[in-house]
Amino acid sequence: MNRDSVIGHESTKARKRTVRLVSCFRVFVADHRVARTERVTKTTTTHSELETAALGRELAAALSAGDVVLLVGDLGAGKTAFVRGLAEGLGVHRDEVSSPTFTLVQEYRGGRLPLFHVDLYRLDDPREIDDLGLDEIAEDGVLAIEWADKLPSLPPGAVRVTLAHAGDSRRLTIEMQNAKC
Repeated sequence: MNRDSVIGHESTKARKRTVRLVSCFRVFVADHRVARTERVTKTTTTHSELETAALGRELAAALSAGDVVLLVGDLGAGKTAFVRGLAEGLGVHRDEVSSPTFTLVQEYRGGRLPLFHVDLYRLDDPREIDDLGLDEIAEDGVLAIEWADKLPSLPPGAVRVTLAHAGDSRRLTIEMQNAKC
C-alpha cells in the first residue's frame, strides 16, 4: 500500500466513524475523535413493535463483528422485537427471529454479519452463564443478549438498550460507552 492509499484509507475510516455515530443516534458529532470515556445516549419512545424493530435496524447499520448489544427490560418490553430489527438490519429476515428462552442461544446467518441472540431469563447461576462462552461467540458477529442484567460482568464497549413500558408505548434508552457506535 503506498502513502496516498494509506492517507486515503485513514480519511475514509474517519468519515465512516463519523457517519456511524451520526446515523446510529441521529445526533451530530463534529469531531470523530471522541474521548475514550464519553457516553452517548439516545432515548426514544415507540408506539408499536414495528417502531421498536426500526430502532434495532438503525443500530444494526452501525454494528460490526465483535459488537455486543445488552438488552434490559421487563417481560413484554420489546427486547425480542428490537432483536428482530437488528437481524433485519444485518440482512436476516425478521421472521426467522424468535426468543431463545428455552434454547438459550439462537444463531442467525445469511446477513452481512452473523447474529447471536442469547436469552438469559432462565439462568440464575453465574457459572451457567459463563459456561455459554459468550466472550468467544461475540468475536465473529454481533451478540445480542436479552436479560443482560444477569451477566456477572458487562463486556467493555457494549451497547446497552433499556426498554420500559410507558403506557401503550415503550421507552428505549440506547447507551454506548466510548461512543463505539
